[in-house]
Amino acid sequence: MSIKLANSLTIEQVRDMYLYVSDKIIESKPLLTQIDSAIGDGDHGIGMSVGFSKAKENLEMKDFSTVNEIFKEIGMSMIGSMGGASGVIFGTMFVGGVKAAEEKKELDTKLLAELFSNSLAAIKKRGKAELGDKTMIDALQPAVESLKKSINEENLSILEAIKNAETAAADGVENTKDYVAKFGRSKSLGDRAIGHQDAGATSVWLIFKGMREWIEKIDN
Repeated sequence: MSIKLANSLTIEQVRDMYLYVSDKIIESKPLLTQIDSAIGDGDHGIGMSVGFSKAKENLEMKDFSTVNEIFKEIGMSMIGSMGGASGVIFGTMFVGGVKAAEEKKELDTKLLAELFSNSLAAIKKRGKAELGDKTMIDALQPAVESLKKSINEENLSILEAIKNAETAAADGVENTKDYVAKFGRSKSLGDRAIGHQDAGATSVWLIFKGMREWIEKIDN
């Protein structure tokens, strides 16, 4: 069956998908730097590039027997290489998802929703941010809600589920332009942060965008 029409991805396909995502985040370093420089420290693009470069290196070097191991490898690579709050938070996006999840050899929409739902809860617990605080949560939470909704839609491929999550994340990024920041350097800007999108939320959107692009490209 075409990957575009499939309901799940194999371990090898998940690995290849996140290798592609890594490349796309690395390529987005200038964009993320520009966005973060407007209201933040300007180092988000550098950190994400470093984190996903390390994740790519480790994904290419190792063999994996479950989808969970891939997520954990990405997260630990980011935590170990990025440093600072972003490293912990984005590492938790992957490590936190699999911490209590049953080990699986295929990634379907149900598992994807479970993993990112777990990571959303772990990030909120660690960082204390909520929807509307102008953080990555503003893109991740809508994406998770979209994935959960997709579980109940019959005959929906994993590509379609990811595409819907990407759209939800993109809408979340756009919404951050209307928010006053509650965390980080931009917190001190007050209303001056309005009109600017959040870099962390943008990174979440780019991750889902990369996942969608890989599935679409692989069959062409």
